[in-house]
Amino acid sequence: MAPRRRPRSQGWRTFLLNHVDGIASIDLFVVPTISFRLLYGLLVLRHGRRRIMWIGVTARIPLPNGSHAKSRRPAAGRPCRIIWFVLGTGSTQRHLPDAFERWAFATDRQRRDLLGRTATERLIGSIKRECLDHVIIIGERHLRHILRSYQQYYNDTRTHLSLAKDSPLTRSVQAVGRILPLPILGGLHHHYVRN
Repeated sequence: MAPRRRPRSQGWRTFLLNHVDGIASIDLFVVPTISFRLLYGLLVLRHGRRRIMWIGVTARIPLPNGSHAKSRRPAAGRPCRIIWFVLGTGSTQRHLPDAFERWAFATDRQRRDLLGRTATERLIGSIKRECLDHVIIIGERHLRHILRSYQQYYNDTRTHLSLAKDSPLTRSVQAVGRILPLPILGGLHHHYVRN
C-alpha cells in the first residue's frame, strides 16, 4: 500500500511563534560573593515582549533527595494565569524546588524541557556581562537589590533589536528638549531622557 499523505504538522518553532505571549522560561544561575559563598538566582522570563517577570535570590537550594533545612516556598508568589507553557533546560529541572513545581504546574500549564541555548540562558549571560561582572556582591540582600535594579533597567529602559529598538515595557518617544543622562546601577548604565 502506498503511504497516506498527511498535511504537515506545525514544527516546534512555529508553535513557539504562535504562542509566544503565553510562554515563560525559568532558569537558575549561580553568583559567588566576596566571601566565596554561592548564591542562587531564579529567573522567570515572559517571551512575548522579553519581560523579566521575576528575579529571586536564595542562599539555599534544595538537595536532589528532597531534603532542605528551611521550608520551601514558591519564589514567584501566586500563580500567574496568563502563562500556559513553562520552558526550562535540564539544569533547571535538577535544581527547582518541589514547591515551585507545584506552583508552576498547579493549573493546566505544560512543561517542556529544551535542549540548546534558551532565552533565559541568553538573558543570564547578559545579566552577568552587563551587571554582575562589574560588581562585587557582598551578600544575599545586596544581590537582591542589584538584580531588582537590573530588572527595572531591563524592563523599562534597555532596548532590544527584536522589539524594534523598544524596551519590554513600551515607552513614548521624547523628541523635544535637552538630553539628560540618569545613572542606573551606580552609573554602570544610563537612561537618557529629555527635559
